[in-house]
Amino acid sequence: MRAVVQRVAHASVSVVGEDGTAQVVGAIGRPGLLALVGVTHDDGEVQVETIARKIAELRILTGERSVLDEGAPVLVVSQFTLYADTKKGRRPSWNGAAPGPVAEPLVDAVVERLRGRGVEVATGRFGAHMAVELVNDGPVTLVLEA
Repeated sequence: MRAVVQRVAHASVSVVGEDGTAQVVGAIGRPGLLALVGVTHDDGEVQVETIARKIAELRILTGERSVLDEGAPVLVVSQFTLYADTKKGRRPSWNGAAPGPVAEPLVDAVVERLRGRGVEVATGRFGAHMAVELVNDGPVTLVLEA
């Protein structure tokens, strides 16, 4: 499991609805983290727990504080492209990313682990074409591996 975590002033994710207009499906309106989460084939409960713990406990907010220290929110967005292989040619291979039926429950589990720790969590919509808007604070962007 892999996550790109960004410290943000605020962030939101929208999808285009059936009527053709963009609808916000998840947002955090105050300082916190945006976590783009990707899943690979052999991920499971250990990786879910590790990523959720790191997201909640990393001391990357102002004053070297964590999401748990600050009571800060997290916006979690699934991102299979984190497992793109770009070593050959110009077209990425997506073979490293787990298929939706494997990945979706694991991303949901990360969200539930965070909520279980008392973290306010907003989410995108799994499998949808999403527009993510954010104001990166710092900027601070980290890649987490589990």
